[in-house]
Amino acid sequence: MELRLEAVGHHYGDNEVLRDINLHIPAGKIVCIVGPSGCGKSTLLRFMGGLEQPTTGQVLQLGEAPPGCLNPLTYIFQDFALLPWRTVHGNISLVLEDHGIPAADANRIIDDVLARTKLSDFATALPKQLSGGMKQRVAIARALAVNPAVLLMDEPLSALDSQTRELLMDDLVTLWTRNPFTAVYVTHNLAEAVRLGHNIVVLSRRPGCIHEIVQLDTPLDQRHSTHPECEKQQQYLWQLMRDEARAADAELLNA
Repeated sequence: MELRLEAVGHHYGDNEVLRDINLHIPAGKIVCIVGPSGCGKSTLLRFMGGLEQPTTGQVLQLGEAPPGCLNPLTYIFQDFALLPWRTVHGNISLVLEDHGIPAADANRIIDDVLARTKLSDFATALPKQLSGGMKQRVAIARALAVNPAVLLMDEPLSALDSQTRELLMDDLVTLWTRNPFTAVYVTHNLAEAVRLGHNIVVLSRRPGCIHEIVQLDTPLDQRHSTHPECEKQQQYLWQLMRDEARAADAELLNA
């Protein structure tokens, strides 16, 4: 399934947040969205997921969801959103419980996503027993359990330390390489965008408009933090954003 945004704009009262966003999210690709603070990145993601409706324009879902898809549009959040009284297995099973799936089939799905996210040995652990990186792995496993058509990822690694972020980026690359999925990934971290994005959408400061879409051709499994192309693209993105970021920070301070 693909997403297409046509002339999307939004106001909160008299405050214009987004203006004339035209964007294609192709199937089987990761599209990262970056931009200055307050430019509407997360708002745009909520429109894609149907949590809010834009003031103008529309978000279209094109094509069919994959076979076995239980939830076409599935979120992964920054704060993990795990139930503390449920085990790892129980947190993942939660998303399957309203779909009438026989217990044996549900357990097979859970075992599969636990293995894919390197959590098989922690199925009976409670969230309080897990590190931040492992909690986010549980959130990723839970999202994968419903076989989504599009993953919507809102700053999923921003609460983690740099070493854990690197490990989880490696994990996401491995997951995508083994079974390519469609994802929209909102981040303020340019290194994450360059590491994970096939296309990187650069938004201007508020009202957020598409300043440029940068396409990266280096295969995901060949990228790393010191890869010359990654370093070059990260510098280019910062050049695109630097003046806008300074202006946005000044606007927020004076608001």
